Amino acid sequence: MPRLQADADATLWVPVTESLGFTGRRHRKAAIRMLLSQANTAMGSAERPGSGVAAWAMSQAAPFLMRRAAGRVLVWVWKADAELVVVMAQVQEATSQLRAARAMMPMEYDDTESFRSPHLGVGEKLEMSLPADPRTPPFATYTWDTGTHFVTVTAVCSDRERFGTVIGSVDDLARTVRVTDDLEVGESPGVLRIEPGGGPR
Repeated sequence: MPRLQADADATLWVPVTESLGFTGRRHRKAAIRMLLSQANTAMGSAERPGSGVAAWAMSQAAPFLMRRAAGRVLVWVWKADAELVVVMAQVQEATSQLRAARAMMPMEYDDTESFRSPHLGVGEKLEMSLPADPRTPPFATYTWDTGTHFVTVTAVCSDRERFGTVIGSVDDLARTVRVTDDLEVGESPGVLRIEPGGGPR
């Protein structure tokens, strides 16, 4: 199964998936609390008194769950304000069911623009800075179809007014995401690979 790698700017981003135990605990907890808060808002419910405890418990379990994902999921939070932006990159097998689900997404998800990555070629970017539903937080998604897998990067922001100040940095992070294939038996690291959307260089 392919794995993901990225070169996040350490001055801007804190990796959630590479931190265990006390390391990165504050950022994990803040990121999960932000996501729980956004989920509660989307469902029209107020934040529950125990949500802080839930965020703490999830923050402890998150790195172990991510480690089990074996590099198929990477998560970062904004270093200056961990509750402002959460970015998640993932790779999924392009099954017929997943392709069908993507084809049935709402029409507003068709409003994409081309987005080039030096590693993955040309993909699509959907930026929703002001979703129609005020309960929906601003977000951006980046998608590349490698033929056998989908690589997606999703960024969720908790503040509509500040979304525009961070989206450029999210773009930069998304461009560093790349796929590292597991080598098959008998295959050497020198094997020729074709860049998605183009020929060999």
